[in-house]
Amino acid sequence: MTYDLLIVGGGINGCAIAREASLNGLKALLVEKDDLASHTSSASTKLIHGGLRYLETYEFRLVREALHERERLLLAAPHLIRPMTFVLPHAHSVRPWWMVRLGLHLYDLLSGKSSLPRSRSLRRQDTAFTDPLKADHSGFVYSDAWVDDARLTLANAVDAAAHDAEIATRTELLSARREGEIWRAELSDGRTVEARGLVNAAGPWVRTLLNSLDVTSNSQVRLVKGSHIVVPRLFEGDHAYILQQPDRRIVFAIPYEGEFTEIGTTDIAVDRPEDAVCSDEERQYLCDAVNRYFSRQVTPADIVWDWSGVRPLHDDGATEAQSVTRDYFLELDTDGAPLLSVFGGKITTARALAEEALEEIGPLLGIEPRPKTRARVFPGGAIAGFDHYLAQVRARWPFLGDVRSRRMAHAYGASLGEMLRDVHDEAGMGADLGAGLTEIEARWMRDHEWARAAEDVLWRRSKLGLHAADGMAARVDAALSAA
Repeated sequence: MTYDLLIVGGGINGCAIAREASLNGLKALLVEKDDLASHTSSASTKLIHGGLRYLETYEFRLVREALHERERLLLAAPHLIRPMTFVLPHAHSVRPWWMVRLGLHLYDLLSGKSSLPRSRSLRRQDTAFTDPLKADHSGFVYSDAWVDDARLTLANAVDAAAHDAEIATRTELLSARREGEIWRAELSDGRTVEARGLVNAAGPWVRTLLNSLDVTSNSQVRLVKGSHIVVPRLFEGDHAYILQQPDRRIVFAIPYEGEFTEIGTTDIAVDRPEDAVCSDEERQYLCDAVNRYFSRQVTPADIVWDWSGVRPLHDDGATEAQSVTRDYFLELDTDGAPLLSVFGGKITTARALAEEALEEIGPLLGIEPRPKTRARVFPGGAIAGFDHYLAQVRARWPFLGDVRSRRMAHAYGASLGEMLRDVHDEAGMGADLGAGLTEIEARWMRDHEWARAAEDVLWRRSKLGLHAADGMAARVDAALSAA
């Protein structure tokens, strides 16, 4: 079969490109050797943000684009993305007060007309923000947004599939070669397919794929590992903290899954994508980072979960890993059938990256692409405010309970109505698999979201693995394999 576009990589960039391409009328095939968002795209800090610290390296264009994308995404996926208040204490600061204040003012200016509150100084009455801190209650408050990164990646794929893109998970590209104006590719599912264009969105494997294609490329990738830990909740409230460190890095402390606090991230140069493992040194570094600030102290023994992702950054010649640009770079090879390779990128800017990718490769495939996603709502996003929608969910399906209704409303948004259309009581949910997960939801993930194993369900499409009892994974696997 011949496709217009073969996209290699089921992370946020590959799925966003598949969405933009399919909405522009191209027949796209996306292949991913594992699960969607199974690597870097589910291992982020889970923020939709401009990147306040990028101002120090003068990446004003990136920050401005990301802040404008933040506003679009808040409207497009209100179930998956929500505003979050950040507290920036001035204690232990390695930057003068005036510099931080100026940086926040510039951040506000670059955001343009934003729905989020502008930055301000901490006030005496901000006791909810300052009480968890050990000392020095001066500092700042500003706004960004939290995102379910794996489900946002999935939402891109679902929208692409709804417009005739084919999403093939657990399908590896074994080889590909140019035959004139066509790419001929061998896939691990036994198929041989042809495509008029190829997109290399393999993330940390972008250079590996380029080498296997035997093409000339002058671009290099810097692999930088970022690790996070999860500990029992350090503070009450829905706000987060951004904590300056003596090495000039910043570490976030973010509410996570109700009972926990997420702490991250690190910046460590690595040699291979397979090096995405949180080390003992990183665990201690992150514990030390929050212990400088919070009255409630943590040790590595308190860690209940950790994750690590490898960022495929475009090598801009920076000496230190934390200084390498987070901006994306697209390399187009037109020596025969076109090849577009993606370097770098962020969750926040994936939609803009996809739009630019289509501008690059679309004309070579015979189309004049038009921006299709700037104002497009993601699947499930057509709700009139999350709180209003949650009240509707609880009124229609009261048996879900407070915790489960909130989790499912966030995960599926308006699509929850389709899942539960014929469900009128708890019995209609099917067998209880544990932690509030039932057969009907697990099979929805299988039939509509490409879930194939318990890990897909428990750690990417939900975070119920944090709450799972013994035997839950086996029950989920059984539900996924049942007819």
